[in-house]
Amino acid sequence: MSSTVVTASLRRSQLYRRHLELGAQFEQIADSTLASKYANSNGDSINELAQAKKLALVDLSTLPRIGFKGVGTPDWATALGMQLPAQPNQATVQHDGTLIARLSQSELLLASNLSGLSEQIANVAHLLDQAALPERVYSLPRRDSHSWLVLCGSAAAETLSKVCGVDLRPHKFANGSIAQTSIAKINGVLVRNDYADTLAYSIFSDSSSVEFLWDSLLDAMAEFEGAAVGVQALRDC
Repeated sequence: MSSTVVTASLRRSQLYRRHLELGAQFEQIADSTLASKYANSNGDSINELAQAKKLALVDLSTLPRIGFKGVGTPDWATALGMQLPAQPNQATVQHDGTLIARLSQSELLLASNLSGLSEQIANVAHLLDQAALPERVYSLPRRDSHSWLVLCGSAAAETLSKVCGVDLRPHKFANGSIAQTSIAKINGVLVRNDYADTLAYSIFSDSSSVEFLWDSLLDAMAEFEGAAVGVQALRDC
């Protein structure tokens, strides 16, 4: 599916109207829609890959993600075949492209690959019903509670320095590192998760504040000629 407007029956990002204003075209993944690419004011395609390499903001908020916590979580996840980071505040990418962020010794956040076809998440998605989980493991429906934005490109760290107090420069903040911090005065989880050789930071924050965060990041990006791009640009990196 690729269209300018999507039907109301599909899951839409809270940024949907902002995407429409930017000329977004959407694609459908399962029960959700995602901004795939944008057009300029003349309706022409934009070189979004080049923009992503320089500085871009992507909304992945409708892609699947899920969380689990509890002292039994690490052993349970490992038994299911998940490759967990050895320490908290680290993230690893699984064989199917799923990002697993270890937020504490006993809390995990799983985020889908860019196609929305995460085997790891599909295997546990039905376990949101607490009765289906083992003792000392509790589910967290992160898809509803947290938005997911990606800031990418060579100027991404410099842009974030305007809205975040953590030193996120690539030589200080390695790929796979996590900071649980304030971004534009909004509490969030920031994960460095590069796409090939493109520097990228995934930002998970309260869904109710995503419009403010989106606007704040675009404002911070203006100095470096940053822009919003669709998910296809990340896939092409």
